[in-house]
Amino acid sequence: MNEIIVGIDFSDCSLNALEHAAVVAQKTSRNILMVFVNNPNRSTNLVSGNVDIIAEAKEKLDELAKTYQKKYSGVMISFNIREGKVFDRICAQAEESEAYMIVVGTHGASGFEEFWIGSNAQKIVSMTPCPILTIRHSRQIHNELKIIVFPVDSTLETRQKAPFTGEIAIAFNATIHILKLYSTSVDAVRATVDAYARQVKEYFDSMEIKNILIEKEADNITNTTLEYAREAGANLISIMTEQEKTAMNWFLGTYANQMINHSEMPVLSIRPKEYIRTLSR
Repeated sequence: MNEIIVGIDFSDCSLNALEHAAVVAQKTSRNILMVFVNNPNRSTNLVSGNVDIIAEAKEKLDELAKTYQKKYSGVMISFNIREGKVFDRICAQAEESEAYMIVVGTHGASGFEEFWIGSNAQKIVSMTPCPILTIRHSRQIHNELKIIVFPVDSTLETRQKAPFTGEIAIAFNATIHILKLYSTSVDAVRATVDAYARQVKEYFDSMEIKNILIEKEADNITNTTLEYAREAGANLISIMTEQEKTAMNWFLGTYANQMINHSEMPVLSIRPKEYIRTLSR
């Protein structure tokens, strides 16, 4: 589980994602596996118009590996070329490699670049077997990740992102802002949010991870999270692929999809799974 999978199509967007991935890899002592997926059903050559896409892709990937290994000492960089649907092959590679993380670039409100995801931006996030870091194409490289926003709502799964987020915080010596989101005036629901946030704080405290508690009223948890992250000068937002549903969310789409499309900050998305036991003991 040492590899960080990076989706590469040689666009500026994917190269920016590779740069971010290299910073994370160096901080967390991981290796990088670049994955280029050739979709034979597409008529356009996405590399440079050369008929031999695979040969050219291999040459470019080899150049990238050498360049970034020299730039980021201690990080081993390899590549793999696969064929099929991009989101499917990226997720399959992550599963086969038991990847630590997937890193891909996005183009903001229009979703992922068409070659990567098209209208199925949600698929790679919902299908991935490991955490996925999405990077806006215009996001500049920051070697120092100082503030991570960690939204907490009333869903049981909201706490599951704590262990992995904590690992990232430790690697960068970052402070986690535990953001309590109240989407209702119902006392029982608000008490649940308080209890979950308290458990998360206790977990971070036990790991000696710097953290603070903040609370916000939230008609739309995506907008409220983003507004706070901007105010705080956050470098990363850590979310579950699904969070609490409000009336507004039903109209605007899934929480993860909204966040990825509208956040100018990197977003770390984690699927609900086995982590809950760590926090429930």
